[in-house]
Amino acid sequence: MEEWMIVDGYNVIGACDAWSGLSLEESRDRLIMLLSEYQFTFNRRVILVFDAHRTPGAGTRLSDQGLTVIFTKEHETADQMIERLVKQKKVTGRRIYVVTSDYLEQRMVFGQGAYRISSRELFEEFARMKGEIAQKIEETKINKWRLHQGLEGDVLKRLENWRRKK
Repeated sequence: MEEWMIVDGYNVIGACDAWSGLSLEESRDRLIMLLSEYQFTFNRRVILVFDAHRTPGAGTRLSDQGLTVIFTKEHETADQMIERLVKQKKVTGRRIYVVTSDYLEQRMVFGQGAYRISSRELFEEFARMKGEIAQKIEETKINKWRLHQGLEGDVLKRLENWRRKK
């Protein structure tokens, strides 16, 4: 079954103490980068939603580093957009995860059949992801392919003799 993860962007940013000294734009960029890596590592489609309900104009939807980023339209909160997305996507038979630490929002989407992940749990997933990536890189270094791998004994002997100039 296809899995989708819908993320309340500003809720997640607000939960990260390490980003408190960054501008909002820098925090958004970091979150987009991490979620892009997450999407490709865990094969879970990610939709990132940012509140723009106090900003005049229509909402925007764009693709950034392989994931969908949505800025809500005027007078629409991220929670409203997330609830609408859960209703739309659930009909198509996908497993939906919603990332937010807003308790009321968690209950709303859980009532619609989605699973909830807190912002803290998402950062734990990021740490696990980074560990898995580092482990794969280390394994690649250790298991580096060598020229002699897969060669028969007498061919290997002949190459060794050439190397030693015998």
